[in-house]
Amino acid sequence: MQNPDKKGTPLEGLLVLDFTWVLAGPFATMILADLGADVVKVEAPGVGDFSRRYAPFVAEVSHYFQSINRSKRSLILNLKHERGRELARRLASKADVLVENFVPGTMARWGLAYEDLRPLNPRLVYASCSGFGQTGPYAQRPAFDIIVQALAGTMSITGEPGRPPVRVGFSAADLGGALFTTIGILAALRERERSGLGQQVDVSMLDAQVALLENAFTRYFTTGEVPSPLGTRHSVIVPFQGYPSKDGQFVVAAGNQPQWLAFCRALGLGRLAEDARFATPSQRAANVLDLEREVSARTATLTSQECLTALAAADVPCAPVQTIDQVVADPQLAERGMFIETQHKRAGRLRAAGSPVKMSRSRVATPRACPDLGEHSAEVLGEILGLRDEEVEALRRDGVI
Repeated sequence: MQNPDKKGTPLEGLLVLDFTWVLAGPFATMILADLGADVVKVEAPGVGDFSRRYAPFVAEVSHYFQSINRSKRSLILNLKHERGRELARRLASKADVLVENFVPGTMARWGLAYEDLRPLNPRLVYASCSGFGQTGPYAQRPAFDIIVQALAGTMSITGEPGRPPVRVGFSAADLGGALFTTIGILAALRERERSGLGQQVDVSMLDAQVALLENAFTRYFTTGEVPSPLGTRHSVIVPFQGYPSKDGQFVVAAGNQPQWLAFCRALGLGRLAEDARFATPSQRAANVLDLEREVSARTATLTSQECLTALAAADVPCAPVQTIDQVVADPQLAERGMFIETQHKRAGRLRAAGSPVKMSRSRVATPRACPDLGEHSAEVLGEILGLRDEEVEALRRDGVI
């Protein structure tokens, strides 16, 4: 059965057909599942989502797959079989949302493009998240996160000055596309309340990445200068970066003049507050390397904790550079419930990052472990399409499900 603990969630009662795979699409549909939607993950027989084969594994269950496919139901459909495609069309006729992240044209080859399904269900919100969108000269190209980070300019501004470009340390292009896909779906659902009609949502990972690089493009359009890597520094806010200590590194973000003055006092650098080179934000930005040398010479004589204690007492935004194990133990995240547990029937207890959405009345759904391949095929077909057990068994014998 569906997760029974959906009552009171924002998307309770919403049926989502999930034709996505790997990362961008599954992350978007996981957000919908966390918010209470009934997400039916449609997978190919025998193989399923390729990410089921990605390490690390616990009892042969991919923790990668688990981390982005919790609280979904899995339905095997053989879309190379006409009866499989017909079942997909019948399910789409009853769904609120369909999400896919194939190369454009793939769903059309199965007769499952938006134009094919709209006559069957005019209220359907059909979301397509692809590398480059449904139009344009790159539309048919396959895309992975690093490809999009390179094309969007993300890598060109990431890393240390004078060093080769660096990929952001998480899948920023995939996840940016996922977030904008989710936003588009929710906006289309809201518009459907007025018009009574669904529509296609077309999100490109490349477009999404460019949107997230807003500051870099704003600087270029304003000054004509091509942004370059700055390490931990900010382009205009100074000090806004990491500094060395006796035992590591910490970061500071003094975003205004009072914080700059407090920063100097807290670290015993009052003379810098009187230095004409650093008197204003623009002067500090122009002389950032001089300032960095001055500050680093002082902070390198102190431990990170000594620096952080002094800065925090002065109300200057600062933080240690935490490793992942330290983040997991952080009391703030524990209080916010950001690490969740699910119980898988074979892999046992599985931990992952949870939903960051908190609401005053509604809540996110209680998480459920990722489904085994085809675990809910009979359940979904019986519940949504009204198929009898013998009909489901016949479909299974014929290789349709």
